[in-house]
Amino acid sequence: MTKRVQRTNSEVDAQANQMFELAADLFSVLSAPMRLRIIRSVCDSEKNVTEMLKEINTTQPNMSQHLNTLYKAGILGKRREGVQIYYRVIDPRVTELCHSVCAHVSSDT
Repeated sequence: MTKRVQRTNSEVDAQANQMFELAADLFSVLSAPMRLRIIRSVCDSEKNVTEMLKEINTTQPNMSQHLNTLYKAGILGKRREGVQIYYRVIDPRVTELCHSVCAHVSSDT
């Protein structure tokens, strides 16, 4: 016989609150248009900063700052090849989320 564990309302509320906090943290990271541009740039293949700068109109220091934020948030991964660092999306759910939100927004305009 399987023992059924019942969760109290406070346990369910605590779990929901934690989920909302994590979602808010993710949306906070994704709230910068530059970060969305970076994700779009590397969503299909990894690229280094030089390659991304050809696609995205910004400075190298600004790009590096946003890449670091995305890396620390666990959205991007990176690997070193010589002096170049290549970035890639490591959480495909983020790419799906960005595509979905951008499609929704563009259909409203």
